[in-house]
Amino acid sequence: MKIASPAFLNNAKIPSEYTCDDENISPPLQFIDVPRDTQSLVLIVDDPDAPAKTWVHWVVYNIDRGVQDVRENSIPKGGILGMTDFGRPGWGGPCPPSGSHRYFFKLYALDRILDLPEGMTKQQLLEKMSDHVLEQAQLIGIYSRK
Repeated sequence: MKIASPAFLNNAKIPSEYTCDDENISPPLQFIDVPRDTQSLVLIVDDPDAPAKTWVHWVVYNIDRGVQDVRENSIPKGGILGMTDFGRPGWGGPCPPSGSHRYFFKLYALDRILDLPEGMTKQQLLEKMSDHVLEQAQLIGIYSRK
């Protein structure tokens, strides 16, 4: 399984329109070679280079297993939004206080649909899905402010 973006390559710069310095919209994504037995997908975007802790930028779960393309500024089909470290659900674009940060777009294929309400945190979600991950993939984007 792979996750990619037509907007940036792995380990390359995230364009500014997807950050707090511009439109702050979610980038387009592609989910490739999702395992056949997948029942749902989970997407978590976080920044391990944040000063105090790994900062969570986006949490989406119960994404339809057949999703292959996610348009920019949209929620993947079927997806339920979880809570970010911005204190709200939905996309929160890169906005590093200083230096260059890495943003990990993590895609998980699960063997079940999670019976969870909207607003779960990354940690709550990881606990609920821990025994149900069939495969995972990641895409790393880099961003630094001028």
